[in-house]
Amino acid sequence: MTDCLFCRIARKEIPTEVVAETLHCLAFRDISPQAPTHVLVIPKEHHDSMAAVSDPVVLGRVVALAAQVAADLNVAEAGYRVVLNTGADGGQTVLHLHAHLLAGRSMHWPPG
Repeated sequence: MTDCLFCRIARKEIPTEVVAETLHCLAFRDISPQAPTHVLVIPKEHHDSMAAVSDPVVLGRVVALAAQVAADLNVAEAGYRVVLNTGADGGQTVLHLHAHLLAGRSMHWPPG
């Protein structure tokens, strides 16, 4: 395991507001929310980005937990957005695969 920020959060070395957890993934509140509901979903195993994932099961677990969190937080029916930023031009700032679950406001298209 690496020493990146999200690996340290996954190992519970850095406290955070955990929303949900599975054997393979962790969901927690973003410290700089961009919507009323803004949860990050990460695999506990380190992958630099979506582009670095060789096993599609990893992505499936992240997306499945995001959907579960949306249902648990009662935002699924109104709608939500799941974003996976990849690389600098994609807006990725932490080099650990993570999905942003955004909800609680109208999402516009096209995004940023």
